[in-house]
Amino acid sequence: MKIVVIGGTGLIGSKLVKNLRERGHDVLAAAPNTGVNTITREGLAEAMDGAEIVVDVANAPVWEDKAVLEFFETSGRNLLAAEAAAGVRHHVALSIVGSERLPDNGYFRAKIAQENLIKASGMPYSILRATQFFEFVGGIAQSADVDGEIRLSPALFQPIASDDVAAALTDVALAPPINGTAEVAGPEAVPLDELVRRFLKAKHDTRKVVPDVHARYFGAVLNDQSLTPGDKPRLGTIHFEDWLGQQVTH
Repeated sequence: MKIVVIGGTGLIGSKLVKNLRERGHDVLAAAPNTGVNTITREGLAEAMDGAEIVVDVANAPVWEDKAVLEFFETSGRNLLAAEAAAGVRHHVALSIVGSERLPDNGYFRAKIAQENLIKASGMPYSILRATQFFEFVGGIAQSADVDGEIRLSPALFQPIASDDVAAALTDVALAPPINGTAEVAGPEAVPLDELVRRFLKAKHDTRKVVPDVHARYFGAVLNDQSLTPGDKPRLGTIHFEDWLGQQVTH
């Protein structure tokens, strides 16, 4: 089958492209740097030609609230229109666990807008919501640093390895559309402050992590349900300690 991966050169996209090619599919890694742009529509119709499945793992190049919303809405509309015109049979999108529970986070609001476009499009679809990636933990620590002290919520956090996200996406893409939402999460839930403490220790970073129930996570106050999955999520197999060990030795 011809499968188009939008955002196919990024962290998740490149792993997904590799997985699908290993299963014998004809995969197009579509991204602005490969001549396919969902914002300007450059190369989009050509990319869709003959495609049966499209997986959208594109990430907004900006974080500012209004710009992120504009990116996901424009990209989503252009992509779904091009798919409908080409007769694509399955639209798969990667979203975020907890998006609807944290409206104070502009990025999450934009992902919900993207999901709503997909649901209203009439396209057969599957949305896979993943928890935060292990690869993002360093950025979380950085974002919470105030004068060398890191203040973080002790709310439960269930992050996942990007390899596990790509594996789940591979299975979802090759299965029939669910016309609904599925969740994938890491194998264990850990308080966010504790997770970052482990990360810093492994990196020999001596900054102090202070638990603070009022600390905001990119604009949002967290509780134990905010960023953890609901009933019966698919669970990844890679544990944070094992992933961390690999990062330190490489």
